[in-house]
Amino acid sequence: MRVLSTGAGEQHGEHRRGTRLPQLWWVLTSRSWVRVPINVFVIEHRDGLVLFDTGLDPAIVSDPRYVDSAVGRLLLRRIFRLHIDPADALASKLEALGHAPSEVTKVVVSHLHFDHIGGIAAVPQAELLVSRREWQQLESRHPEREWVLREHIEIPGARWRPIEFAASPDPLLAPFGGIHDVMRDGSMVLLPTPGHTPGSISMLVRTAGLPPLLLVADLTYEVDLLMRDQVPGTGDAAQLRASFAKVRALREQLPGLLILPSHDPGAAQALSAAMEPPAVRAAAHRSRAVSTPR
Repeated sequence: MRVLSTGAGEQHGEHRRGTRLPQLWWVLTSRSWVRVPINVFVIEHRDGLVLFDTGLDPAIVSDPRYVDSAVGRLLLRRIFRLHIDPADALASKLEALGHAPSEVTKVVVSHLHFDHIGGIAAVPQAELLVSRREWQQLESRHPEREWVLREHIEIPGARWRPIEFAASPDPLLAPFGGIHDVMRDGSMVLLPTPGHTPGSISMLVRTAGLPPLLLVADLTYEVDLLMRDQVPGTGDAAQLRASFAKVRALREQLPGLLILPSHDPGAAQALSAAMEPPAVRAAAHRSRAVSTPR
């Protein structure tokens, strides 16, 4: 499993860490910006390559009509500062890892925001898994008001598959109210974690020799915020806190669980450390223990 970044962005501090101010107020007046990556997670499975999200499309900065709504184009500049060029396209980033885009068999779409679906056109053969609750946003009259850009989702040939969640016999996962086993072998299990959007999902990755990993997309922007129950400046606060509590409980039951938000600047380094052989991790831990003053 590896992580690649399809460019970067800047978001307001109020967006990232939450605020009591009304959203429109900080969108229009805030001068606090935090640089963040636009991450995609790549999982090599014996039955094919799996992606968790597809990142941004570079056309969002080169095509002035990428966002169809004039109001949306105005607000986008107020909410995000995007740093992306053609070399950040998903296909180019996959090839840099040694993979052809044609190798991708499945994409797990955590939610339908534009910075998570921007690369789906590069993998037309892939099955696109999304929660049915998330997909239902497209039935609303103006999904673009929630940054769900229909014209970049309902593209010709896209193999979307809205999924349902089934009860889990695993007591660790039962509190989430249902699961979906991506590869039918327990290695990648989808969990409903609403709050950022109504149908947001996370993915638990478990494989021999590695610590368990939980990809949480935009449920939180930093692990410490989730652990402190500090919700971001967007989303449904009550749903976010309910999902936070389930994730914290899972971490208590799964020692060593590594939680990886998609826009956490430390996610790539944390994943790289987790992927080291156990002997190397143990040696590094002993070295830190010796060098850390007591």
